[in-house]
Amino acid sequence: MEEITRTIHIGPSRPGHPCFYHQKDIKLENLVVKQGEQIMLNSVEEINGEILVNCGVVRNHQNHSFTLPLSQKGEFYECDDEHIYTLKEIIEWKIPKNRTRTVKLTDFSNKWDLTNPFPKGFYVRKDTVRILPSLDVEVKDITDSYDANWFLQLLSTQDLFEMTSEEFPIVAEVIEAPQGNQLSRSILQPGKTIMIHKKYQASRILASEIRSNFPKRHFLIPTSYKGKFKRRPREFPTVYDLEIAKSKKEPLHVVATKAFHPPHCELSSVSVGDQFLVHHSQTTEVLCEGIKTVVNVLACEKILRKSYEAAVLPLYMEGGFVEVIHDKKQYQIAELCAQFCLPFNVKVSVRDLSIDEDILVATPGLQLEEVITDSYLLISDFANPKECWEIPVGRMNMTVQLVSNLSRSTGSFLVRTLVEEITEEQYYMMRRYESSFLHPPPRPPKHPSVEETKLMLPTLAEEKTVGQPKSPKVRL
Repeated sequence: MEEITRTIHIGPSRPGHPCFYHQKDIKLENLVVKQGEQIMLNSVEEINGEILVNCGVVRNHQNHSFTLPLSQKGEFYECDDEHIYTLKEIIEWKIPKNRTRTVKLTDFSNKWDLTNPFPKGFYVRKDTVRILPSLDVEVKDITDSYDANWFLQLLSTQDLFEMTSEEFPIVAEVIEAPQGNQLSRSILQPGKTIMIHKKYQASRILASEIRSNFPKRHFLIPTSYKGKFKRRPREFPTVYDLEIAKSKKEPLHVVATKAFHPPHCELSSVSVGDQFLVHHSQTTEVLCEGIKTVVNVLACEKILRKSYEAAVLPLYMEGGFVEVIHDKKQYQIAELCAQFCLPFNVKVSVRDLSIDEDILVATPGLQLEEVITDSYLLISDFANPKECWEIPVGRMNMTVQLVSNLSRSTGSFLVRTLVEEITEEQYYMMRRYESSFLHPPPRPPKHPSVEETKLMLPTLAEEKTVGQPKSPKVRL
């Protein structure tokens, strides 16, 4: 049922109520839907937290309503539809999403010149007919009456990706080329024959330009990118961000850009320009109006001229810190993702010489935000199948006509990838699916009330508190 709701329009009016039948009986709580019985899908709604499809069957002129969950499995087939619709109704309700619908024009013999059967407003290219939605005509579904191979089979990139892996590789002719594509125009242009080798999921690093005064550019960088990067300092608005960013590879060295005066003497103060080495988080007790209270803190070392001093900074502290970079090494992007936690700041130091124009070189700096997985098609020029390119399914709109399927393997080939610049809208659509990160804990009140203090006391005896540790030896 979930597949049906994804591909078929289900709307509030009668044209928006598609009908299906099932190959076997469906046993419900108070009803048994018989094999082949017409099921009308009326609406989709959430009931008690579950998405359900409101359905109905008609028996003896009486409608029997029931619901089916999206997880309902079985062989559902669309019923034959002999109703007559206007072209507008066909477009609004009867064309499955990302698919096509074959229809038959009816009752136009008195209106059209049959020697020229398509009226003004029909645009024809080869065997493709483009119908204006403003035309008011009646159509009939003749899908089951004619051989589908007689019709031109136009496929979008999404249609191609929905094909099974066993159907690849295929040969196709480009009907409509994507606009503004970064691939060679000699490959993706109307009339060009291409080979589509396979579909698959590939990893990309989502990155944003580091800028403060201008709109940021956003990129998807393949892990095969051959340019090199140098690290750039990161900025941390809170102590909690320091806790997230610390790593076992090396001590995190930061300098404070904002002063902090603690409300309790057990916590360390911070002045602008103070430098710290970050170690680990812990808890410590502070005295608040004569009552001991547990506070989450970050154990650090304050760097003095010739020595170090232990420091504890509360995680709720809203300050400002900038990373101090001692590492001058140049990294491949795969090395950065393997050795450091994202997000991570870098600058391109050596451009990728394998591509003609490296768009990352002109950026003042990049923040590598996260690794994402996206859907791609691997294509090549039919005349040169050994050099292949990845094209994103969701961001490159292309229409092709299927020419033939290849039963043989295309053998080994060289896969070439490009750094893709994406729009602001595409960037935020991708960020919607990022994993939920932990957020800084709420800042506790500086002066807890008496009632809150009494509630804290029983739990304090159960917890093992940790005082300020002795400063470990750290060599820079």
